[in-house]
Amino acid sequence: MSGFLLRPMTADDCDGVAGIRVRGWRHAYRGLVPQPYLDGLDIAADAERHRTRLRHGDGTVVNLVAEADGGELAGWAAFGPYRDGDARTGDAELYALYLPPERIGRGVGRALLTEAVRRCAAAGHERMYLWVLEGNARARRFYERAGFGADGAEEPFEVDGVVVPEVRYARELTG
Repeated sequence: MSGFLLRPMTADDCDGVAGIRVRGWRHAYRGLVPQPYLDGLDIAADAERHRTRLRHGDGTVVNLVAEADGGELAGWAAFGPYRDGDARTGDAELYALYLPPERIGRGVGRALLTEAVRRCAAAGHERMYLWVLEGNARARRFYERAGFGADGAEEPFEVDGVVVPEVRYARELTG
């Protein structure tokens, strides 16, 4: 996988990661969530949330970035223990995977996902979950090609008063 390096996210990456996340939301969720919400996403506020999480995190959430040859960030993924309300299970969850729109289809997302799966399997997790918007066909195909499948769980996700259904995908990591 030439052209980029996967590494842990640092506080210096927070502005770039926030830009990737906001651009990713605006690209992937156009037509799926209310446009005023997408238009109102604030990169500076998102960057500050990332800085706070890094400062106050307990180390259970892993944030990886893909850094292009020139030092530009080409993607971001976050993963850790599966969140089932307040209960923690022995499973893992992919919390986020975002790329700048111009990087889609170039192997960056696949590399980030592969590394997240590898690390979760190495940590002894039996399965990995993720939530994806039901209408996000491109992302669903991406995850299905990587061995994930919808497991029947659904959850309403409310954005600006509009319910946007999410479906849960799972992948066994052992066996």
